[in-house]
Amino acid sequence: QVQLVESGGGLVQAGGSLRLSCAASGRTLFSIYTMGWFRQAPGKEREFVAAIVRSGGSTYSADTVKGRFTISRDNAKNTVYLQMNSLKPEDTAVYYCVARPLPPTVGGEYDYWGQGTQVTVSS
Repeated sequence: QVQLVESGGGLVQAGGSLRLSCAASGRTLFSIYTMGWFRQAPGKEREFVAAIVRSGGSTYSADTVKGRFTISRDNAKNTVYLQMNSLKPEDTAVYYCVARPLPPTVGGEYDYWGQGTQVTVSS
């Protein structure tokens, strides 16, 4: 099994940047997992943000964040990152780190979820 712990959330002004980190631990090699990020605002459905394959060679991102957010991973450190630039108030949400030993999906079918980190963007 895998445990995921997010960090790096906080309050930022519109147009600013944040870098989220997700540290993974457990008995299974980190490198076999697709990693990703989802977000959820209160009263709204969870939304796919980005995903990255096990090698880091291919990434996927939602249209709403494309060109502004970048996902990356460091398998040697068992860590995945989400660099968020040009933040908008509509980016405000709890951001969750996710993992699955299968190809990426945007539908939320991930085996492991972190506890989430709050990102608040002020106008």
